Amino acid sequence: MSCPSIPKAPEAPETPTADVPAIKVNGVVISEEAISKEVEHHPAESLQYAVNKAAEALVIRELLLQKARAEGLGGDGDISSEDEETLISTLLDQQISTPKANESDCKAYFEANREKFKSPVLLEASHILLAAAPDDDEKQIEMKALAEELIATLKSQPEQFASLAQLHSACPSKDIGGSLGQLSKGSTVPEFEKVMFAAAEGLFDKPISSRYGYHVLRVDHRVEGEPLPFEAVEDKISHYLDHQVYRRAISQYIGILAGEAEIEGFDINAADSPLVQ
Repeated sequence: MSCPSIPKAPEAPETPTADVPAIKVNGVVISEEAISKEVEHHPAESLQYAVNKAAEALVIRELLLQKARAEGLGGDGDISSEDEETLISTLLDQQISTPKANESDCKAYFEANREKFKSPVLLEASHILLAAAPDDDEKQIEMKALAEELIATLKSQPEQFASLAQLHSACPSKDIGGSLGQLSKGSTVPEFEKVMFAAAEGLFDKPISSRYGYHVLRVDHRVEGEPLPFEAVEDKISHYLDHQVYRRAISQYIGILAGEAEIEGFDINAADSPLVQ
């Protein structure tokens, strides 16, 4: 059972305010308005990095649309974003041909990466959530101190966990002794999950900070992932290898288009990541 008080919460995109130079692709302007709108699809710690990635995506999109029209795949007038996606997909289907991974390729990858192919780690865990808003410094200090007190108590009186959860926890799980039930990765917020899945069975000896406050954690049972046989992951490996080859082929194709185009205001060759995400 997962705890309703600690769901994964999406982070709000930062409103773009960075200056963007005029960008043109073979004379077609990529507007600041288009870049500002595209930024929401490229969350990043730095606003400028997000703006650069948004500009890069739009330059690539324009290169592909111009090529599609040059190949006679679409009209010259305005089309919807859905039609643009169809146009680009049609172009790539025609222009990109890649070999498919065979069984030998998949087995070689499997043997070289066996540690990646295990069943998920499963935990049974309990917690006491001491609620404190991230911007309430006084409450944060108070709840961290309380968490440390509870941990000290539980080290000598472990049987008190359920009663202390009932008394102090802000999570509905308090009504069942703080139990979160069986958990796999992705069940709760990343900052809590990261510590929880690295912890050994038993009481964790430090308060765990999350966006909801502080947690007192007890890992009740841990089931390590078991190695999976090749047959169970062959399709997954095949898909992964095919996708990697396809991405490289598209990146090379876009590189060729960029080399043939006149691009102003943006250096696509300076991109610090593959051209196609």
